[in-house]
Amino acid sequence: MIRTNWYLWQNSLPSHCPKSDIEMNDLLKKTQAHYRSKSPFVVYAFPNSESAIGLFQKNKKTYISEDYSEKGFVFAPFAEGDTLIIPGNETEQIIVKLSEKTIERHVISPEVNSSEKDTYRSMVETAINFIEQGKASKIVTSRVQQLKLGNFDLSEIINRLLGLYKTAFRYVWYHPKTGLWCGASPEVLIRINGKEFSTMALAGTKKYEENREPRWTSKEIDEQKYVADAIATKLHAAASIVKVSKIKNHRAGSLMHLRTDFTGVFKKGGNNLALLTKALHPTPAVCGTPQKAAKEFILRNENYDREYYTGFLGPVSGLEDRSDLYVNLRCMKIGIGTAHLYVGGGITEASQPTEEWEETLDKLQTMIQVLAPLI
Repeated sequence: MIRTNWYLWQNSLPSHCPKSDIEMNDLLKKTQAHYRSKSPFVVYAFPNSESAIGLFQKNKKTYISEDYSEKGFVFAPFAEGDTLIIPGNETEQIIVKLSEKTIERHVISPEVNSSEKDTYRSMVETAINFIEQGKASKIVTSRVQQLKLGNFDLSEIINRLLGLYKTAFRYVWYHPKTGLWCGASPEVLIRINGKEFSTMALAGTKKYEENREPRWTSKEIDEQKYVADAIATKLHAAASIVKVSKIKNHRAGSLMHLRTDFTGVFKKGGNNLALLTKALHPTPAVCGTPQKAAKEFILRNENYDREYYTGFLGPVSGLEDRSDLYVNLRCMKIGIGTAHLYVGGGITEASQPTEEWEETLDKLQTMIQVLAPLI
């Protein structure tokens, strides 16, 4: 186990680190102690990283980040509300090497009743009508699925989350203001290193089938194009150079998506992280397009508070260094005896309500696999 003055990046773990099981046990004990004392902490791992990073706040104060100019880890909501930060200068930082053990998967289908299905299908139909009236091109509808837990084991949750989804940004966040959240996000909101940046447009969903290329429909291709076009427009306003990749397949656990990458250089220095985050969030991938109309539809029709689902989170380094923010997808909030799993999908004029409902069931599996031994 290594303690640092600040977090190290994903490939910086020295070769002389102790065995991963010993390291991880120490980290897990630290998280349990902080959780019991209701003290803020976050444990996270970058995609394809061999290490996990823990930030443990030394006090119980609530810190707010206005412009991400501090060093720390931020946690922001979908709509209105403060962006919380665990500040780097008020934390103990620990880096551990991850275990290479294979995590067992389980086949679990959540219990859903017909009223939940009917309610979601009805909302999708309303979104389609809204789009057909020319008020939007795409709307991202979502819902929350409650699962009863037979027991609670924070260490089990952390181990399974980190081990199951190694290509995702994985995190477990606790703060007395938010409760316990965890997730495995496949989507970068913005990554900045000096004046250079990168982001992505991620949309369209199919189940992953081994050794088979996904066959994308025109609906899924159009859905991804709406996202890519909207992001490109906002990037060109802030950057002097914007490079756009070809569309590619992107695997996220048991799901496949369409992805376009963007890289570029900002027109000027300064707080470009705050500038671009304000412009991009919420992205068309989690809200819709145009942004204002889609967001108003969501707040008016979803009938629940997304809170931090489809918000964003990640480590920031002030104005000096690299910062990585991810969209808070494939996530859940865990309370006493119950987990709230958040899922959604992009709706276009070509959407079919029953297919959209089934897509949410597929997406539930990401967090269900984390909870499997506890259900």
